[in-house]
Amino acid sequence: MDVMGDKVTLFDSGRFALAVDPVEIVDGARDETGAAADEVAELARRRLAAEAGDAEAMSVLGAMLLRRGDLDAAEPHLRAATAAGDRAAANNLGVLLQQRGYPDEAAGWWRIAAVAGSAPAAHALGRHHRERGDEPAAEYWLRQSAEQGHVLGAYALADLLDHRADAGAERWMRIAAERGHREAAYRLARALDRRATEAGADGGGAEPRAEAEQWYRQAAARGHRRAALHLGAILEGRGELKEAGRWYLTSAKDGEPQAACALGFLLRDAGDTESAAVWWLRAAQDGDGNAANALGALHAERGETQTAERWYRAAMDAGDVNGAYNLALLCAEQGRTTQAEQWYRRAAYAGHREAANALAVLLLQGGDTAGAEPWFSKAAEAGSVDAAFNLGILYAGRDLTAEALRWYERAAAAGHTEAALQVGMARLAAGDEQDAERHLRCAAGGGSAEGAYRLATVLDARRPPVPAHELGESAVHEKTECEEWYERAATQGHRRAQVRVGMLAAARGDVVEAARWYRTAAEAGSRNGAFNLGLLLAREGSEPEAVVWWTRAADAGHGRAALRLALVHARRGELAEGQRWADRAAALGPREVAARATRLRDALREELSA
Repeated sequence: MDVMGDKVTLFDSGRFALAVDPVEIVDGARDETGAAADEVAELARRRLAAEAGDAEAMSVLGAMLLRRGDLDAAEPHLRAATAAGDRAAANNLGVLLQQRGYPDEAAGWWRIAAVAGSAPAAHALGRHHRERGDEPAAEYWLRQSAEQGHVLGAYALADLLDHRADAGAERWMRIAAERGHREAAYRLARALDRRATEAGADGGGAEPRAEAEQWYRQAAARGHRRAALHLGAILEGRGELKEAGRWYLTSAKDGEPQAACALGFLLRDAGDTESAAVWWLRAAQDGDGNAANALGALHAERGETQTAERWYRAAMDAGDVNGAYNLALLCAEQGRTTQAEQWYRRAAYAGHREAANALAVLLLQGGDTAGAEPWFSKAAEAGSVDAAFNLGILYAGRDLTAEALRWYERAAAAGHTEAALQVGMARLAAGDEQDAERHLRCAAGGGSAEGAYRLATVLDARRPPVPAHELGESAVHEKTECEEWYERAATQGHRRAQVRVGMLAAARGDVVEAARWYRTAAEAGSRNGAFNLGLLLAREGSEPEAVVWWTRAADAGHGRAALRLALVHARRGELAEGQRWADRAAALGPREVAARATRLRDALREELSA
């Protein structure tokens, strides 16, 4: 007869001990804390009483011999006690016959004992009927056992009802758990956990989740290794890492590979990589694919690529699709593109969405746009945010603006920073400033320098004019939100934002701050930054240095800088050089600059020809 739950053997489960009705062995069969000599003495005492015709002694003696595994010696005593009407003996005779391989005969004796009121016999009989597929009979006898307070009967009834998705299963599972059945406590916790997850979206999951934790804790305290694993995960999620580690360790020592793997990650995060590797190795050797992947990543970080590849393959053998994906990444890093594509495909066909996205990127880089698109689509439909963004780029490149925007919006809704930027810019172009601002805030908040700059420009356009102040006095100035966003973008290296921050600093009279930002932008290649820095230096009397920055700006195509250079050289009497820069300014524009440069060029030409 198979034993459900975490009860492994007849004797380990405690079923046999309960099979002997405690009411009928008031003076005890064996003190489990006593010495072996006491048991031998008790056997001798019971044997003498049995030989004298004492039915209770026959029953207890048979039970003791059965517990010791001496079936041949136990059977005659149990049969004699059963014939004398001892229900505990009838139940134990059923146990003995079941062990001998006569389940039908065992069921007959269990029925006799169950009808006489034996809860353990009713439990055994219910289990017998369930194994033969007779669920109505099984439920009847298991219910008889459970209602008499038999903990294994309550658990077996709960298991049967749960199998049928009967609403009454939880009640009996709870009763069994309350009476100390660790598997019942674990299963009750799992049911409550699932209920909490389902109710989580509506905010009603806190109470069942808290109760689930209590039952996990009770089951774990009784040695249930899966309960200890789940309890550790709950505690880790709350940041209670020390206690989580203790439960992971308990579970791992009991042989739970997932707990060993989780313990490894805790140790790694704490900086103890060597100890982490020990536990990952233990878990990986027990078939945990996640631990094998972790070992692969560890060796890859150390440059031990062959060992890393071996562990990634072990992860694949354990059924973990991440092994193929990680192996593809390893090959890609080594420039083994063909092998990388092979492993990406394997992982993608197994449903790994990021592998599908990576495969599409690889195909796109190779010029296979037609082959890349379906993989991007598959990955995006499976929930890959990067794939949704990449699809947006793909469609934008084909001028399919509406389709591109649809995928950008999908990626943005999932928190993709650059996608939010693209949606924000599209909304700006469409005149929907309110929605544009919302998306630009998401992009800027996610770290996009361009998003911060674009948001700043939107807010800047709404600013009221700065009030005039007395000549020679600085206006009291508090930074506006748009300035804060300009500065955030500037500190991230955005050159236009750097120029704008410099302009705002100059406007409030902070020449040093303005020069710092102009110089930063100019050195990063901003021609506007170089031009503005030149203007600032010229106003401060440093014209030679100003010329250096104007030259850099003009060489980069800045028309106003070229006109400034033409004026400087004309003023110095360097007419030919002035004419050259005037020609350059006329060509670069904009229109008003071109007009002034043309007049200057013509005047210089006349002066040169005079």
